[in-house]
Amino acid sequence: MSKDKTGNWFKRHKILSGVGVLIVIGVIASAAGGSKSSDSMTNSSSTADTSSKTETKQPDVPAEYKSALNQAGSYAKTMHMSKQGVYDQLVSEYGGKFTAPAAQYAIDNVKADWNANALAKAKDYQKQQSLSPSAIHDQLTSAAGEKFTAAEADYAIQHLTD
Repeated sequence: MSKDKTGNWFKRHKILSGVGVLIVIGVIASAAGGSKSSDSMTNSSSTADTSSKTETKQPDVPAEYKSALNQAGSYAKTMHMSKQGVYDQLVSEYGGKFTAPAAQYAIDNVKADWNANALAKAKDYQKQQSLSPSAIHDQLTSAAGEKFTAAEADYAIQHLTD
């Protein structure tokens, strides 16, 4: 009769039996892993220390800065704005209303080809307004216009017919 009770217990408690087996396997595996040489344990510990130091060197970027960066990328890519134009739009009370540090972070980290943006604007002026290269250059560099640097405007004019 005791055999039936024992047999029934295992049938009724399959999960507990399985957990017990897993615990035994885990104990054996950790005992086998514990026999590693102290050198390999030191190396893995040293590697973990190095990676955590690398992670702590990278500060968290505030949400405002990330938003400013996303918006800067959009302005540069879709509207072909100049670096100064993007910055001005980010801090404008009629634009992004970002803080100056957030806007500067965005400008410093945005992936944009300012020469290509100047060229795209130059081609727009040429096509839509039939401006001369000299007038296009003036518009590109104007403080009241596009605010590209002289070097960016020069690049645009040199490649206007490409």
